[in-house]
Amino acid sequence: MKFLASLILVAASALPSFAADTVVRWQNVVGVITALNVDNPVAGISSGTLPWTTKAGDARINLTTGVGSFDVEGLVLNGGNASGTTGPITSVVGTLVCNPGGDVANAPVQATIDTPAVTLNTVGNAELSFKINVPQTCANPLFLIRIPQFGLRWIAAGAVRTAGTHSDY
Repeated sequence: MKFLASLILVAASALPSFAADTVVRWQNVVGVITALNVDNPVAGISSGTLPWTTKAGDARINLTTGVGSFDVEGLVLNGGNASGTTGPITSVVGTLVCNPGGDVANAPVQATIDTPAVTLNTVGNAELSFKINVPQTCANPLFLIRIPQFGLRWIAAGAVRTAGTHSDY
């Protein structure tokens, strides 16, 4: 019995060394819903001034290694004369926001980390695998899709966030 208890204790203490990195995943990417020329800021980041929609998308980031990816399908304008197109937008940037609104006392400072820009094709598809430098504290992470052509306004956001430990990323 002592041997079994010792074996369990040794196994339990070894668990952290086998634990995988923490991965955050957004199971969907949704377009910004806003009225014409109305700002809808998230974490102090202005939105695009037109509504956008998506067909599908997802994002994931390993908060320990900074390795991540995102893809979006059918990211197009949803209203106006350019409805159903990407309008003048030809590229997008993925943005991880750590500690949103964290500029209050005793809270970690908000950090905004951008991926390189990637082409948004004419039907609104884009995908990117990347490595970014994630701050040591990244509470309540948000993922945004932003447009570099117009001051990095956000036009889509990750939705249905899940987190866990995954050894495959």
